Formats: sequence, C-alpha cells, structure tokens
Amino acid sequence: MTATDTAHAVDPERGTLAKAADENFPVAPFFLPRAWRTDLMAVYGFARLVDDIGDGDLAPGGADARLLGVPGDRADDRLLMLDAFEADLRRVFGGSDGPPRHPLLRRLVPTVRRRALTPEPFLGLIAANRQDQLVARYETYDDLLAYCELSANPVGRLVLAVTGTSTPERIRRSDEICTALQIVEHLQDVAEDLARDRIYLPAEDMKRFHVQETDLAAPTANASVRALIAYEAARARDLLNEGAPLVGSVHGRLRLLLAGFVAGGRAALGAIAAADHDVLPGPPKSGKVHLLREAGVVLRGEG
Repeated sequence: MTATDTAHAVDPERGTLAKAADENFPVAPFFLPRAWRTDLMAVYGFARLVDDIGDGDLAPGGADARLLGVPGDRADDRLLMLDAFEADLRRVFGGSDGPPRHPLLRRLVPTVRRRALTPEPFLGLIAANRQDQLVARYETYDDLLAYCELSANPVGRLVLAVTGTSTPERIRRSDEICTALQIVEHLQDVAEDLARDRIYLPAEDMKRFHVQETDLAAPTANASVRALIAYEAARARDLLNEGAPLVGSVHGRLRLLLAGFVAGGRAALGAIAAADHDVLPGPPKSGKVHLLREAGVVLRGEG
C-alpha cells in the first residue's frame, strides 16, 4: 500500500485531493483567489473520485463504499458504486433523503450553491465512467471524441462556471482544450489502460498504421506504434492550438490558470516527442522548466 493509499484509507477526502499534485496541469494554483481555489478543489475532488471508482483505484479497506452505503462485499462492483455515487450527487442538488454522505460531495455543496452550478457536467463525468465499464475499444476518432465530450469537456465547463466566465465561444474553445488533454492522457497511459483491457487509440487508426493489440503489450514501441502515437499526438496538438485563443479571451489570474492548462498539454506532448513517441515503458514526463516555458509562449500568444 502506498502512502497515498494509506492516507486515503484513513481519510478518503484528503487521500483523493492529494492526487491533484500528480496532474499534468495545475488544478488550483496558489495565485488564484482563495474562493476560486476552494471551489476548484471541490470540483476536482468530485472528478478525481469518480475516475477512481471507474478505474477501480480506490484505496483498500472499503471506506468509500461504506460512505456511499454500498455493502463491503459489493465494493468491487464499479457500476453499483457509480450508481451510489450518482445518488449521493443528487443529494448535493437537494435530494429528498438528506445531505450527501461522502465528504467530497459534502464539500461540493457550498460550491454548487455559490456558483449556481447545474448537475449536467457532473452527470457527464459519471456517464463517462459507466461507459468505461461497458466500452473497451473505440472504432473511430469520432467515437473517441464523443467519449471525451463526457469524460473531459465537463471539467472545463465547470472551471468557466466557477469563475463566472462562461460564453458559448469560450465553452467551444474549452471543449477543444479538454478533449486534447484527455487524448494526451490516453497517449501517456497506453500501457496502463491496456492492463485494464482498455484501448483509447481508434481501431481505424491502428489498422491504418498496421498496429496490433499485441504490439501495445510490448516493453517498448516498434516503429508502427511510434508512428501511430505521433499521429494522435499531432491531432491533440491541433486541438490545443484551436482552443488556445480561450486564454487571450480572459484576464488576470484566470488567464494564468488557463495558460497552465494549455501549457501542461503542450509540455506533455513535448515529453512524448522527446521519448521518440515510445510511451509503452511508462508515461513520458515533462519538467517544470518546460512547463513554464510553454506557459510563457501561451501567454504571449505566440502559438
């Protein structure tokens, strides 16, 4: 059991929120107003926990299941856990059977009220994790984009809602950035996802580049896999570039936050390229210097 798992087993709320430090982009950096940081961490806690439920990454001991009212012998039933989590989310929005049971959802209550948030983005994230239990392969790139509409785009929409900056154009740009970040994460985690019997590389692209599923299980990537990863990385970079004008449409500290999201994606893509697109040994990681350099480029509007 890792230190994070131990913390999670003792304090599920703290253990889940601690994972923010491992993300590709800053979740709620110090330079934001305290109220924004509080609300963004509440949103992050929800998003992180629903992903952990969907991935089966909850800490041993069943603390989350007990909080959600799921019997201990059913704690490994991910669909049941997601159903219980959705029922607890309904309590956040005024369900008739009392306040939320899980501390991360109790933390979300004042954020929802203060920012007048709606259930739809949260339900989208739950739906994405339900889909993960039922769909393990994606035939086309459009199929993958439809999944990202549920799994990633709600997060950006929530950031805009929390900061009071939502407009149709900003939402469109945000969706492009969030979809790109989701694709980047999939590229980083090809081996990890395959261990869960999931492949987020479109089957039509695998066929085009003559990549078999067995190729993805190798210790290192062959030339065909590297070419496929480079192709998908270019798609993600194009999406980031399309979404980047979102940064220039806002001001102040929010501009810094959004630049961090775009820079995080670009830095991760740079790390993948630096590894010659061999992601199979493990996720290529970028350093802080690279991230800061990319953030500067975004803020100057140079790319």
